[in-house]
Amino acid sequence: MGTPAAIDLRAKLARVATPWTPRVVAELNDYQVKVVKLAGDFVWHRHDDTDELFIVLHGEMEVGFRDRDVTVREGEMIVVPRGVEHRPVAPDEVHVLLIERSGTPNTGDPATAAVRRVI
Repeated sequence: MGTPAAIDLRAKLARVATPWTPRVVAELNDYQVKVVKLAGDFVWHRHDDTDELFIVLHGEMEVGFRDRDVTVREGEMIVVPRGVEHRPVAPDEVHVLLIERSGTPNTGDPATAAVRRVI
C-alpha cells in the first residue's frame, strides 16, 4: 500500500454522466464511499442489513419516508437506518457523497441494482 492521496470529489463527479449510477471513490473497513448524481425520483426501497448515509455536496434533495419527507440541503446529511423504506427525490440535479456497506445494492435488490464501478 502506498501513501494516501487526496481525492478530488469534483473531478470524480465530473466523470459521472448518468444520474442514479453511484461510483466508488474510496473504501474504508467494510464500507464504500461513493459519489452520485441524482435527478428525478428513485424507487422505494430499503436496505435490511445496513444504514445508509447521504451527504449533499451540491443542490438539494428530499428523502421520502412512508410517513414524511425530509429535505436535505447542500452541506447537510441524513442517515437512513437499516430496514427503513425510503425514496430519494431530486427535482434538480444534486451531487451526493454516499457511504454504505460494501456490496449494498442501490435499489435494495441485487437483481435491479446499478453496476458497481470504481472511478
